[in-house]
Amino acid sequence: MDISIVIPLYNEEESLKELNDWIERVMTSNHFSFEVIYVDDGSDDDSWHVIEDLAVEHAYVKGLRFRRNYGKSAALNEGFKHASGDVVITMDADLQDSPEEIPDLYKMIMEDGFDLVSGWKKKRFDPFIKRNTSKFYNWTTRVLSGIKLHDFNCGLKAYKLEVVQSIEVYGEMHRYIPVIAKWAGFRNIGEKVVQHQKRKYGVTKFGLDRFIKGYLDLLSINFVSRFGQRPMHFFGAFGSLTFLIGFVIALYLAYAKFFMAVYRMTDRPLFYFGLMAMLIGTQLFLTGFLAEMISRNAPERSNYQIKSKINFKNT
Repeated sequence: MDISIVIPLYNEEESLKELNDWIERVMTSNHFSFEVIYVDDGSDDDSWHVIEDLAVEHAYVKGLRFRRNYGKSAALNEGFKHASGDVVITMDADLQDSPEEIPDLYKMIMEDGFDLVSGWKKKRFDPFIKRNTSKFYNWTTRVLSGIKLHDFNCGLKAYKLEVVQSIEVYGEMHRYIPVIAKWAGFRNIGEKVVQHQKRKYGVTKFGLDRFIKGYLDLLSINFVSRFGQRPMHFFGAFGSLTFLIGFVIALYLAYAKFFMAVYRMTDRPLFYFGLMAMLIGTQLFLTGFLAEMISRNAPERSNYQIKSKINFKNT
């Protein structure tokens, strides 16, 4: 199969039929063999019923339905597990991503040799706050990750099948999939300017709470990518340095007590600072030691409950 299209969605009943027809026209005109995997992230409208109807009409349509809303990252992760095309395309269900971009994205993966190609919505129709929040995140992510992309959070992306089979997307990490892919060893990451459509149906799912979540996720993915497999290198280094500072302070105060005839050690604020440094250093070192022991034995984080499936065999 040439292409698997993974579409996470939440309350997008109005746009699904139109989006599916659009995808079919593009895929058919370019003679692609393809499948469309809709992942219903616990919608409380009629989105799932629309997917069921599409699956009856079209054999290429497949569907997954969560029992509750887990988030876009969970939806993408489950969709990736069931994708089988040589190239995996992700796109949003709100008609703001154009299927017309898919042939060029496919070519960049199959002919130009990219592992991952991210869309860049150079001209955006999003609200002012969302546009400028994205600019901040994109700039910060470029600095921390070293990946020169303009739009990390664009929903329209293309991947080699090997990439999506090698990564795990959880929490709110869908914003930083290129960073996760680079961490997994896929460094040939490209970018393509894509057309951004105005929202035709429904309302945006963007909220101010994502500003905080996105910032924390950025710190988390940066830490995990650097120290996820070696937490002792982070906690142990800082712990040892902090303990050493406290120990030097203690040695100085002991020397001053016995050889310089100064006032009592406990009368000096420096004594408490040194004691605190040694305690914190010990705690950091032990934290790194324990994290090192459990880092490779963490329980599975992506066992989501699937309520229904369509057109999947032996899964």
